Amino acid sequence: CLPANQERFANGKLVTVQFHPSAQVVMTAGHDRSVSLFQVKNFNLRYVDGIRNPRIQSIYLESFPIYKACFSVDGEQVIATGTHHKMFFVYDMMSGSIIPIQKVRGVDERFLRDFELSPDGSFMLLTGTSGYLYLLSMKTKELISTMKVNGRCTASAFTPDSSKIYSYSKEGEVFIWDVRSRKCLHKFEDEGSLEGKCIAVSKNNQYVACGSASGVVNLYTTDVCLKENHPKPVKAIMNLVTSATCVTFNPTTEILAVASHETDEAVKLV
Repeated sequence: CLPANQERFANGKLVTVQFHPSAQVVMTAGHDRSVSLFQVKNFNLRYVDGIRNPRIQSIYLESFPIYKACFSVDGEQVIATGTHHKMFFVYDMMSGSIIPIQKVRGVDERFLRDFELSPDGSFMLLTGTSGYLYLLSMKTKELISTMKVNGRCTASAFTPDSSKIYSYSKEGEVFIWDVRSRKCLHKFEDEGSLEGKCIAVSKNNQYVACGSASGVVNLYTTDVCLKENHPKPVKAIMNLVTSATCVTFNPTTEILAVASHETDEAVKLV
């Protein structure tokens, strides 16, 4: 099978591969400072595997190795953060303009790397250092509020209705925030976690998956997470021997994907 980005291979590590939320387009971005868009003729195995995926365009961000890139929910923008920068870029796909966001007032961080976008398209959550979380308006890219977890936050996830945020700390605690009031509703300890790495909420809002440095992924029901301080996971997935650095549910909540970037081809479907 040919790669989806056959028409333009990256010159460095790829950090993002994402399908457009509505158009037949796939995006790649990475350390070579570029974001590339490829047309996907049809969402079947033949075309996604690169037999006919013409490159639409590539944008180059000078001196800006990309840490993460993501389509906005409406598919009109690409948000990109860098590996060692306090600024980030917004690529407006409708106008073709590249907008640098040099400074967000109220956000005092040396680097801005990890972020999440709310499913309703209203918010952007920036992960800072020392446990700080910054909630921004997607429309204006201005700060709405700041939240703080104990220790250092390693991952966050919005609920499907965008009403809550689950934030996972390096110390293995999960904080649940109310987006409207920005207050912490509850917190619980991820069982057996020595260091939190990644977190995901299922599309039907029934499950929360927490991945740790030991490679274990614990699966909880959301109702238990909102009530108990030491909930018992309904399932513990122990297939990985390296850190679980990415977890995600499929749209029907029937499959959980677990991956590690610490070794090649470390992906499990459960």
